[in-house]
Amino acid sequence: MALAGDPDQIHQSRGLRKTTWERQDSNSNYKYNEDGCGAPEYEVRNWLLHFLFLFSAGLGHEVFYITCLPCIHWYLDPFLCRRLVNMWTLVMYIGQVMKDVLKLPRPCSPPVVKLETRVDAEYGLPSTHAMAATAISFTLLLSAPSRIQFQFEMGLLMAVTLSTMVCLSRLYTGMHSVLDVVCGVLLAALLLFLTHPYWEAFDRFQLTSRMSPILALTLPLFLSYTYPELEHYSTTRGDTTTILGVGAGCSVGYWVNKQLGETFEPEGVLPVPLPTLTRSALASGTARFLVGVGALVGTRQIMKAVSLHLLFWWHKVPKYDQSARMRKEIEVPSKYATYTAVGLVHSIMVNRVFLLLGL
Repeated sequence: MALAGDPDQIHQSRGLRKTTWERQDSNSNYKYNEDGCGAPEYEVRNWLLHFLFLFSAGLGHEVFYITCLPCIHWYLDPFLCRRLVNMWTLVMYIGQVMKDVLKLPRPCSPPVVKLETRVDAEYGLPSTHAMAATAISFTLLLSAPSRIQFQFEMGLLMAVTLSTMVCLSRLYTGMHSVLDVVCGVLLAALLLFLTHPYWEAFDRFQLTSRMSPILALTLPLFLSYTYPELEHYSTTRGDTTTILGVGAGCSVGYWVNKQLGETFEPEGVLPVPLPTLTRSALASGTARFLVGVGALVGTRQIMKAVSLHLLFWWHKVPKYDQSARMRKEIEVPSKYATYTAVGLVHSIMVNRVFLLLGL
């Protein structure tokens, strides 16, 4: 992708994108004129890389987390999924808080072209995409050898490739500087290094302690309500509450499974071989994916609608007041309740539905 030079040529080029700035970028040092100015015009010269980096950037969004991460639980090992959710929740919370405490701006646009607008009001350092990709990839790499038989070198290559693609995508989309990305990777690596010796101890506490479900529900809720306040609205508080809610729901769900004596972990001597890919396994896997994702998306939509309806009624807010959803007293409890329910359904209900359906 490159900035185009001649506007007359641009209008005839494939991949033209021409817009007008409607507002000051709330996270940029660049000051736009009040009457607007032409946005940086660009031309996509390599569509393969363009879509590859857009896809890689999507690996840090909710669609990926609600569709792909649960598959590790459903297809491989709930133990691995639990580890991933724990580390993902930790690194994302720390990264999001650091953004809003340090308040370092994203790259100015222009000269860069920003391909994402939803998180434009968020600050830039560290890159939480880079943190999440690094934490997820290497948590899986460090945890899997004791559970699943695979070639470690191949796993290392995949972990490095995934992390690199996500990091490069943040530069390509214009959302982060090199410093943001490097700091994100280093911070995630530091957190992995510091927490790795305690993973086993935390597993035991999470699954067996009577205090585990109480702390799992109250601590994330407390962290959501005490999230750093900003002068303007930012999606970071809502996104952080979403992550904490998922982590809380999953933690309670895994504790419940342990108490019920059904953890759905692989049977036999560990590490177990990877499942053989056959036609029947592919059909069963597809059915699991559709049923599982359908259950999670359905839970999300129902809980979101119910929680917002109740909160709007409680706070006497008009039903169609979209700006009210940004208020702390509505955004935090709504998102927390919604995604705690998603985490509970994922960890407790979905596997039992698979058994009922013979999947």
